Amino acid sequence: MDKNNISAAAKGGVLSLSSKRNWFLVALANLVVVAFLGLLLRYMFVGSVFWVNYKYLLHAHSHVALLGWLYAALFVALLVSFLPEELRNKPTYTWQFWLSQGAVLGMLVSFPIQGYAPASITFSTAHLLLSYWFIYQFLKDAKTARVSQGKHRFSFRLVKAALFFLALSSLGPLAMAPIMATGHSGSEMYYNAIYFYLHFQYNGWFVFAVLGLLFWLLEHHSITFPLKTALAFFKLMFWACSPAYLLSVLWTKPNSFVFLLAGAAALVQLVALALLLQMLWPARGRMLNLFGNWGRGLLVLASLAFVLKTGMQLLTAFPYMAELAVNFRLFIIGYLHLVLIGCISLFVFAFFAKLGWISFKRSLSRWGMGLFLSAFILTEALLFLQGTFFWLNLGPIPGYYLLLFGISILLPLGILLFFLAQLGEEPKMVDHQEVPARCALAWAKGAAFKVEYL
Repeated sequence: MDKNNISAAAKGGVLSLSSKRNWFLVALANLVVVAFLGLLLRYMFVGSVFWVNYKYLLHAHSHVALLGWLYAALFVALLVSFLPEELRNKPTYTWQFWLSQGAVLGMLVSFPIQGYAPASITFSTAHLLLSYWFIYQFLKDAKTARVSQGKHRFSFRLVKAALFFLALSSLGPLAMAPIMATGHSGSEMYYNAIYFYLHFQYNGWFVFAVLGLLFWLLEHHSITFPLKTALAFFKLMFWACSPAYLLSVLWTKPNSFVFLLAGAAALVQLVALALLLQMLWPARGRMLNLFGNWGRGLLVLASLAFVLKTGMQLLTAFPYMAELAVNFRLFIIGYLHLVLIGCISLFVFAFFAKLGWISFKRSLSRWGMGLFLSAFILTEALLFLQGTFFWLNLGPIPGYYLLLFGISILLPLGILLFFLAQLGEEPKMVDHQEVPARCALAWAKGAAFKVEYL
């Protein structure tokens, strides 16, 4: 293989990534929609929107956030990280992606009109079935590529756990139909089914997928970590995830055994966090150097959010704190946004910035992300502050809802500017699956071939 052939092959691999980047931009566009829906939800506390049902709109907001934005972004990230070009470019993944986007569009239209009803349930069920298809096909192709036997065997272990929890989370929505059909809508059983889905999405599928991508980066760039500690971390996280669901049902005031089991799960997660920090702290310099300035900042913020999330889960194991969270739902809203935006979404941004798929070169991009981050931090602080005021019987913060809405305007504005900036960028992408092997072959033949690695 001569130098021209190597260059052409590498270029072909990069071109194949451009279509996947377009998929990521579709996911990012969904985040823009989510942000505007969230802004409308907050406007409903300060103005009249008679033609919108708050609960129905909230369903649309949450489904597009989880399925249109994060599911789609992680779908793309897993494909390009763990599968070689010839496998990730299978038509089956193209069908899966666009059919799932069609289902998201259907949910976006149907939920605000009718809430949980035949149309919206049909679209959400279709997306669920498509996720089963993705899990099956991805694991099958990963087996063909022998991923579990290669360089990325530990990170792939985390990804397999993520896909397991993705499938497990679907039991929540599947239980909704019989619960509602038997007249239990709004009951403890109804809400616990919702919390089952959310728990295994947030703390299972999303968290394990992000951890898998993080360790993929370490493995890909030969940043070593103690495998024995890593395996202990994985086992603690995996086995604690299921009983940690009980933290979400403590609002029903179960017997003391359930509180003890939930507390034990939260404590195990705290031990797992300590092991993670023990592993990564010595390599923090090399790890942060993988990213540009904005990527480093996003990674640090995502890490802080993960630490806060783990601490909050432990606090809710105490009966008083569990009841506090139920009585003052601002704490729950703040927690969910902390995980969804602070922990998961910010890491996703950092990851794709590392791959060269998004850029902060243009001022519009930096302004957009800066506004988005500022609004996220300020709204989180305001949510928790108001919740604390209610807890201390200090009443509402003067002009709280208007202030929250005003700051929230920056969320869709910021992410919209960031999205528009990416449309005008020429991304610098390298196919990590193909280029290194070809470089080795070129060097072996004495070819002068320089590659800038991811």
